[in-house]
Amino acid sequence: MAVTDDAILRVKEMIVSGELKPGDRLPREADLAERLGLSRNSLREAVKALSLVRVLDVRQGDGTYVSSLRADDLLGALSFVLDLHRGEDSVLEVLQVRRILEPAAAAMAAQRVEPDEIVKLRALCDAAESAKSVEELVEHDLDFHRAIAQCSGNAYLAQLLDTLAGPTVRVRIWRGITQSNAVDRTVAEHRAIVDALAAHQPELARSWSTVHVAGVEQWLSDLA
Repeated sequence: MAVTDDAILRVKEMIVSGELKPGDRLPREADLAERLGLSRNSLREAVKALSLVRVLDVRQGDGTYVSSLRADDLLGALSFVLDLHRGEDSVLEVLQVRRILEPAAAAMAAQRVEPDEIVKLRALCDAAESAKSVEELVEHDLDFHRAIAQCSGNAYLAQLLDTLAGPTVRVRIWRGITQSNAVDRTVAEHRAIVDALAAHQPELARSWSTVHVAGVEQWLSDLA
């Protein structure tokens, strides 16, 4: 294991164990390095790496603090990475990850969704059906998937899926323009997912969500 990787692991262990909590200030560099048996240089590199992924917050002239560790903060770095990789192959890989995670979110949502949330989801289906353009349809599609992820009750999963949605927008728009039945198919699948959620049938919700997300992935694969 590289020295810097070892230093990152040591600091991570302090956070995971609860020794360092969100908002806590790290000990002085010299003291922490001595305590962990690390060189100050390797500790400095570890702090730099952990600050890039927003685990640590380096405040010039004040010290280094553990961040809030909130899902939206921690996943910001992933969003940056995804923005840098927008090629067809990378988008296909993102869609493959969505195919794994979105059905899980739908299954979780089916176990805890509330009646008012079902009403909201049906309204999004109606809005998508009356969309005036493919771009508007995709916006409703994004809102629909975001709402289901939020219904899962898992903030990290919801934020991760929202982050993964960004790189797929252009592909979803292009599919809507070029595939003749894409709009009708999208709305029909949305309604099937909502029906499964309303019936509190996790596995049916998972199946329909898989079919729905896999459709875009298969379309993109066929173009390759």
